[in-house]
Amino acid sequence: MRSDAIKKGFERAPHRSLLRAAGLKDEDFDKPFVGIANSHIDIIPGHFYLQEYGRVAKDEIRKAGGVPFEFNTIGVDDGIAMGHPGMLYSLPSRELIADSIETMMNAHMLDALVCIPNCDKIVPGMVMGALRVDVPTVFVSGGPMKAGQLSDGTPIDLTTAFEAVGKRARGQMTDAELYEIECKACPSGGSCSGMFTANSMNVLCEAMGIALPGNGTILALTPEREALVRRAARRAVEIAGDERFRMRRIVTRDAIHNAMVVDMAMGGSSNTVLHMLAIAREAGVEFDLRAIEDVARKVAHIAKIAPSLSTVHMEDIHRAGGVPAVLKEAARRGGIVRDGALTVSGETVGERIRGAEIKDASVIHSLENAYSPVGGLAVLFGNLAPEGAVVKTAGIQPTMRKFTGKAICFDSQEDCIAGIMGGKVAAGHFVVIRYEGPKGGPGMQEMLAPTSLIMGMGLGESVGLVTDGRFSGATRGACVGHVSPEAAEGGVIGLVADGDAITIDVDARTIAVDVPDTELARRRESFRPRKKEVRSSWLRRYAHLVTNAAKGAVMRSDL
Repeated sequence: MRSDAIKKGFERAPHRSLLRAAGLKDEDFDKPFVGIANSHIDIIPGHFYLQEYGRVAKDEIRKAGGVPFEFNTIGVDDGIAMGHPGMLYSLPSRELIADSIETMMNAHMLDALVCIPNCDKIVPGMVMGALRVDVPTVFVSGGPMKAGQLSDGTPIDLTTAFEAVGKRARGQMTDAELYEIECKACPSGGSCSGMFTANSMNVLCEAMGIALPGNGTILALTPEREALVRRAARRAVEIAGDERFRMRRIVTRDAIHNAMVVDMAMGGSSNTVLHMLAIAREAGVEFDLRAIEDVARKVAHIAKIAPSLSTVHMEDIHRAGGVPAVLKEAARRGGIVRDGALTVSGETVGERIRGAEIKDASVIHSLENAYSPVGGLAVLFGNLAPEGAVVKTAGIQPTMRKFTGKAICFDSQEDCIAGIMGGKVAAGHFVVIRYEGPKGGPGMQEMLAPTSLIMGMGLGESVGLVTDGRFSGATRGACVGHVSPEAAEGGVIGLVADGDAITIDVDARTIAVDVPDTELARRRESFRPRKKEVRSSWLRRYAHLVTNAAKGAVMRSDL
């Protein structure tokens, strides 16, 4: 076992002495040492109760014959960090989480790992760190929260709260109505109830085979979720030291392909593209934006989940058959699912989904009744995004799949919010938000505030938005993000001027600014990317090392 390096031989007497001080006894030194990476954080609704799940996991590891060692990671709640400078730290936190997993596991030479994440950048950060460590690892999230409900029975969620702000700003909602939404949109602990980034990534962990069935859909704070935590902890002990289950042997190209199949079938958050590119890099797998677009064109969109013009939430998906049912239905289109991929449970994906079935066809549709013959995410290319951009097609109104609007440009999210609230954005505009990419932000802020204002103010079917930043999983509408190259590195988005015509054609997978190449070249001659004043030394380091969104916004390691 790896842990023999800290516990075997006479020369390790000092190490064992320290371990005895932490409570170990003679019989423990022949057992596998299992790390538990817990993201218990009091301020995040999906994490405040994870300390209890950590205790459950430790108890189960001891019962199964292992020695548990729990440690914690940081985490940022994107909803709470939204719309102020705190959002600059969200995406960079992914790198800190990955570094902390690598540091703890390799410094102490632990044999296996249980990861207990739930929200936002915490899930992909843990996956990236676990891939670096490359020991047998089982993921088990804290689970999604229940959907909220208004007094009249209408289901609501976090998106409802953000979009209500726009309605209140236009006088279309009273303070009392806004207060009811505020109090009822997020009714319990758990990751936000729709197919936002957190639940998208937890579903993808299940599809990749690094989590057990139910990881993405079993509700938080339920006996069923606790039972899943216990099974995951036991499984980590069972596979400790087994070379077949090393993280990089599970997260193969086939596993990443399967994750993107589920992502497209369920219309996941656009952030998943950013994270899966980074995960592929850590796994040593070639998987780029064009590979993702290839999957998108072959997978039918069969589950429409809030916020994608739907009142379906994760609890409904679980009741209807969960991820296995989605995968099995997608697999009916031959060759789409890589059913030979191994999972941490020891079965292949094909074996895992064999007995799955759709239990509610109004929630998970058949291929014959798909919402769309292609996936719920799309990658666009064109002169505005030569290296690619991403849009959540599942959340676009049909009338906006092809749209041309006049550019109205803002050099920060804050300026854009002020412009929308001040009435500068009107029907027929294509809002451009730039200098918000990984390098330019720095940190690639999510743009939920401006997109929610556009929807809440009734402009969702007449205004487009494009940015080198990114969106919350709660975003919907004709919103294109991840534009690469970004403005801060000289991308064309930095050359766009007010009044330029911008066209998005989702079905053709294009986004372009209607400006001749000669004119763009003329503008470039005098163009100097803006440089924001950044006081944080951490964010300055991040801006110096980070790559653009087309590369997963990973930090360069070749300097």
